Amino acid sequence: MPLRDHFRPPLDNAHSWEELHGQWPAVIVQHLRKKLPPGYEAAPRIHSGSQVEIDVAAFETDEPPPQTVPDRGNEGVATAIWAPPQPSVAIETTLADYDEYEIRIYDAKRHRLLVAAIEIVSPANKDRPEHRSLFVAKCAALVQKGVAVSIVDLVTVRRSNLYADLLALMGHNDPTLGTEPPHLYAASCRWVKKENQVVLEAWSNALAIGQALPTLPLWLSADLVIPLDLGPSYEQACSDLWIA
Repeated sequence: MPLRDHFRPPLDNAHSWEELHGQWPAVIVQHLRKKLPPGYEAAPRIHSGSQVEIDVAAFETDEPPPQTVPDRGNEGVATAIWAPPQPSVAIETTLADYDEYEIRIYDAKRHRLLVAAIEIVSPANKDRPEHRSLFVAKCAALVQKGVAVSIVDLVTVRRSNLYADLLALMGHNDPTLGTEPPHLYAASCRWVKKENQVVLEAWSNALAIGQALPTLPLWLSADLVIPLDLGPSYEQACSDLWIA
């Protein structure tokens, strides 16, 4: 079950990487449902930020809304409306919106509590510093809330390692990554209480084109873990899309 390069010819001439990223989360959910204990649910979550835009013009009018002064009746002269000073900064920009290709696992017995998340990295997650920061901050927030996070990065055209950035944000590093962390990788991490300490545990694997995908630990609670075998779900997704 070798990993393909979905971002360069010849494969990307016939199939967009978005096809795999859109299909794979659903297939992972299918495979997880055979392994999840009773009471746990898995669901895909996909949002392509680059394709969602708000038509600001639809909300604009030719005339600004009138400024009204409250009617004071016979009590006296109405107070003038306060106007703020000029802003310190006024920069043309866009609201940050990033890609999400993920699978979320919930504990239905605890009011559908989110316990684990599998994040599949897209090129847009790695293409600029602000996008990398948003992705890492999201993962850090999940880990801080006790959610086990797995990151799978098949993007061959960007060289950042978001798993290494995540550990750095939390004040740690993974010595197994070396001085130049691989840009293709799969990793899982979690914070767990052990006796009187809170311990950060992480498992990382470098990926390579033509090599098999690894199996990651998918933690559902402090003491409950199932295997996240990426190879079979990846191969089924490729087969479903007729990716050779």
